[in-house]
Amino acid sequence: MADLSINFVGIKAPNPFWLASAPPTDKAYNVIRAFEAGWGGVVWKTLGEDPPAVNVSSRYSAHYGKNREVVGFNNIELITDRSLQINLDEITAVKKAWPDRAVVVSLMLPCEEHQWAGILPKIEATGADGIELNFGCPHGMPERGMGAAVGQVPEYVEMVTRWCKTHTKLPVIVKLTPNITDVRAPARAALAGGADAVSLINTINSITHLDLDRMVAFPAVGNASTHGGYCGSAVKPIALNMVAEIARDPLTAQLPISGIGGISNWKDAAEFIALGAGSVQVCTAAMLHGFRIVEEMKDGLSRWMDEKGYRTIDDFTRKAVPNTTDWKYLDMNYQVIAQIDQDKCIKCGKCFIACEDTSHQAIAKLIDDAGNRTYEVIKQECVGCNLCEITCPVEKCITMVPQDSGKPYMNWPKDPRNPRAELV
Repeated sequence: MADLSINFVGIKAPNPFWLASAPPTDKAYNVIRAFEAGWGGVVWKTLGEDPPAVNVSSRYSAHYGKNREVVGFNNIELITDRSLQINLDEITAVKKAWPDRAVVVSLMLPCEEHQWAGILPKIEATGADGIELNFGCPHGMPERGMGAAVGQVPEYVEMVTRWCKTHTKLPVIVKLTPNITDVRAPARAALAGGADAVSLINTINSITHLDLDRMVAFPAVGNASTHGGYCGSAVKPIALNMVAEIARDPLTAQLPISGIGGISNWKDAAEFIALGAGSVQVCTAAMLHGFRIVEEMKDGLSRWMDEKGYRTIDDFTRKAVPNTTDWKYLDMNYQVIAQIDQDKCIKCGKCFIACEDTSHQAIAKLIDDAGNRTYEVIKQECVGCNLCEITCPVEKCITMVPQDSGKPYMNWPKDPRNPRAELV
């Protein structure tokens, strides 16, 4: 049976599933319930200076799909609103009671070295396994010179990281903001400051929807609202890309990564690990479905690893990174063509409508004498764009079949059709 245990920058855990710094890790009661359910670790909700932050009501909103499925989750909640000492006492007690679980403490303080130097010994005294620097909170803290206000300035990221490495022996994980043009810049800065790892992504600036009668966005605080932090399954594609960008950047390729962003099941976790993550952090899925979801996550990942012959997490960590490249290095001679399985086709016509109206008119609608419809791919018109496969409601009814072009690999810099081709 697969071994799910990890050793992430010296932080050991029985499995890679950690709860992210958020409401689920705000107090000992929650964390203990999480550990009882089987989570491998937690990142304790962000601690700060006293007096603690003051939150508003309400705090959450959502972007819904069909049947009120929560696709994306928005929050305007700040860091912990409990005193520093209460948090420190609870962290101490939890770590003592659960020595085999990872307990990382998230921190956010002003950009003053003495503030960090003062709190770090207190964190060490709790027995915590590491610290995570919250450089990502996009609301309520940037105007105080914290959160995303730090994460968006690589020089600040490097400076504060170096302070922390100076004043603590604990592993330092830098949590990066996605609200930036190029995530590689702060990642490089974190590494330059001595960071042991980075974690990403933090939440994305967002407004989910409005009350058009009151003309106020959600979550509404009286008659006003503000942008919040967006998370949940909708941000997973953005998070995967940013993780991959850091993992394949020559300057940060060896930097350990804790993956965050829309992880809802074992497959999501496996994808993050394959693109560079050594641990994964979950928040929204736990808030929507409860802590017991980790049982399916562990079981699913273990079964998949057994099926693939992966004995440990390390066996497939970063395995997809070499296959992730820039567009210009893709094979210009590779070609796929759509194929419709007529036995599975339900004749809904969605593929035809999508292709006819918005793509390449590569699907024919055929009607026989009895009025029965059939949809067939016009191979000479198909460019292999995948739109028909995506719109089809029946899984594996439409597949993309590779074609033998008889041509060798050729990238865009070498393509004679490129006016700036690097022809030899």
